[in-house]
Amino acid sequence: IQDEEHFVLKQETDDMLVNPSDVPKTNNSQKMHKKAHPDKKRYSCKICDKTFSRNCFLTTHMVTHTGKKPFTCSTCGKGYNQKSGLMYHMKTHTGEKPFTCVTCGKGHRQKSALKSHMRSHSVEKPCSCLTCGKDFNGKTVLKNHMKIHTGEKPFSCTSCEKSFANKQSLVVHMRIHTGEKPFSCMTCGRGFSQKATHIKGHMGQRPFSCKTCGKCFSQSSLLTNHMTTHTAEKHFLCATCGKSYSKKRNLTYHLRIHTESCMKTPH
Repeated sequence: IQDEEHFVLKQETDDMLVNPSDVPKTNNSQKMHKKAHPDKKRYSCKICDKTFSRNCFLTTHMVTHTGKKPFTCSTCGKGYNQKSGLMYHMKTHTGEKPFTCVTCGKGHRQKSALKSHMRSHSVEKPCSCLTCGKDFNGKTVLKNHMKIHTGEKPFSCTSCEKSFANKQSLVVHMRIHTGEKPFSCMTCGRGFSQKATHIKGHMGQRPFSCKTCGKCFSQSSLLTNHMTTHTAEKHFLCATCGKSYSKKRNLTYHLRIHTESCMKTPH
């Protein structure tokens, strides 16, 4: 959650910077513009060594180390140590996405998220992975991709100690523990922790296909679960007919066939 708030804080600080094209060509404005773009980040956090260009940014950052979360969501009770973090979170409940892509119409909750999305429409992908050669349109995306090769999972769940390669995966995972379901389906009215995957089910999209049998799925997790039917050992054996399964729940489901058969057979 702290990384989410850092993300929001960075966006706020980025928005405070002056665009060179918007600055009148006067001596005073040039001095002010240079102050907005200092050459060095002189202010360092003594706890995590993160550096900032202004003391006010450092002061705001220090709140993340206190553990205090005075800003609470009135809808789900989740707490944040910065007001900006709460405001960003509230948009998950309201569905507000004021920043719209002019190319495809996709909405975003943050201006920085829109900027990142716009790169997906750009043909230019200057950042390449030295391991697999895959190209990316930004250093941040490349950095996240590299964790696939390194196996690095720096984001850990405090409830079950499960680790993830990126912050967003952790945020989604945490909803298992909190029960938070911020997305409501307009078609069936059900609530979900993730929006896109459920909508694919209504649209009939099944982009994840099994290379062994060709069966298609709407979610990668369903495909992963299905793959165990081809690769995993089948330890769970039916004592009635000898059929085996890789998962206990599949055997339990299978046993109903024999149970129902016995009930229908006249004694």
